[in-house]
Amino acid sequence: MQAVRSARPAGDGTTRRYRFAGLLRCGICHRRMDAHCANRRPGYRCRHGHTSSRQRTPDQPKSVYVRKDHLLAELASELTNSVLACDGQPEETARLLREHNLIIVCNKSGSVVTSDRA
Repeated sequence: MQAVRSARPAGDGTTRRYRFAGLLRCGICHRRMDAHCANRRPGYRCRHGHTSSRQRTPDQPKSVYVRKDHLLAELASELTNSVLACDGQPEETARLLREHNLIIVCNKSGSVVTSDRA
């Protein structure tokens, strides 16, 4: 079902592929982050359960956004001396994260690679 949804073309007719879909978790609410594109830049976001049908409460934290290019730069520096280092190739990095049951936990201050079971 996810493959059907992810293959839908964008407004400009292109099909976007989000290599890290399912691998990013919000460091605040621990939900999976959604893939999205803003200003023609791919990225990931967590809106902490916010929907258009419910008003955001004053105590609800602000959304967490991570641009793909910023994420790749963080991963490259974090994984430089790791078995997961793969010359910044997103496809290979995502494959190795899945293979080793690792996820990326994101918050406002950055991202951390951790065990899927943590």
